[in-house]
Amino acid sequence: MRALSMTRSRAGGRSADALSRMDVTLMAIACALAVATLYYNQPLLPQIGASFGRSPAQSTFITTATQFGYTVGLFFFVPLGDKLDRRRLVCGLAALNVAALLAAAFARNLDALAWSSFAIGLTTVSAQIVIPAVSGFATEAERGRVVGALLSGMSAGLLFSRAFSGFVGAHGGWRLMFVLAAIVDLVLIAVIWLRLPTRGERGVISYLSLLRSLWTLLRTEPTLRAACLTGFLMFASYSAFWSSLAGLLASPPYRFGSDVAGEFGLVAIVGLLLSPTIGRTVDHHGPRPALAAGALSLFGAFLLVAGSAKAIALLVAGAVLIDFGSRAGVVANQSRIYALSAAARSRLNTVFMTAFFLGGSIGTAVAAELVARLSWLGLAIAGGGFALAALAAHLATQ
Repeated sequence: MRALSMTRSRAGGRSADALSRMDVTLMAIACALAVATLYYNQPLLPQIGASFGRSPAQSTFITTATQFGYTVGLFFFVPLGDKLDRRRLVCGLAALNVAALLAAAFARNLDALAWSSFAIGLTTVSAQIVIPAVSGFATEAERGRVVGALLSGMSAGLLFSRAFSGFVGAHGGWRLMFVLAAIVDLVLIAVIWLRLPTRGERGVISYLSLLRSLWTLLRTEPTLRAACLTGFLMFASYSAFWSSLAGLLASPPYRFGSDVAGEFGLVAIVGLLLSPTIGRTVDHHGPRPALAAGALSLFGAFLLVAGSAKAIALLVAGAVLIDFGSRAGVVANQSRIYALSAAARSRLNTVFMTAFFLGGSIGTAVAAELVARLSWLGLAIAGGGFALAALAAHLATQ
């Protein structure tokens, strides 16, 4: 990727017509810090439930509340990236996220924590504003690679969040984790304020017109509809696994603590290393092969998960495939929707990611029901079913 000179804008960010490697790296770090907040609670669910006298299964709705809040935030906040100064928008959302995290840290009951978790998800959408903003500075030949690099950052944030959260939960308690997450958000604000590239442009469309245009984009862009459908199903499969993992590992035959559950997030290293390769594959061969490979990987992973109660090696292998499959789907889908309209990238991302995380909420809820009844087999049925549906949807759409 070519490195071009960058000039500092009055507000303190950066303005340019293209990207340097340093810009992409720093924005990948920003995406990592932003997305981490969404996953801190997953390894902590058994601990959270126990502190309020609830089982791990009964505390799963904390994750659902966070993901649902994220979906709402995607719909109402991310479109503003086509209208407002993105740097100020991201910093403002991150400041609100700090308040929500502190509210969660001092929640007195599970209902208060659920509402705080909804607010956390609502204000954790910064990465989905940064990614379309940065992708707009990439050429067509580089876009898949740039998106892959930013998603590598998100993968690193996911890895960091689960491993760090599990460790902190085991040694300092779940409330401390939310306090530390608020501190991490302050670092995010500094990175975005100083380095997010901007062109100084402002949209003239009204906010209500922005929201109405979301439906127009969905109605008129078949590629966007196809991306939303496969994204919904693939992230439902992915979320079914990760939202259920800590509770299953805390149960017989394993009885592991939150630290071990968090360490499973380290499998994201594989996806982190593969993201640039996935991006180059999309650039050279188009998104369809990557999408098919991702859906097949997810389905194969849950065949392994079905036997996880008997062999933890199957669980590790399944987790690696789940991370790869989900990442291939995201890189391919985001690369193809960003190519549809330069002026509407934030809104295109809004429509896609709203469907994507709505799928995550549904996947989490369905898995909770099946896991409560059938344990590991229930998880395999939930995740594998969504993956198979994603493959069928991909083959049926353009």
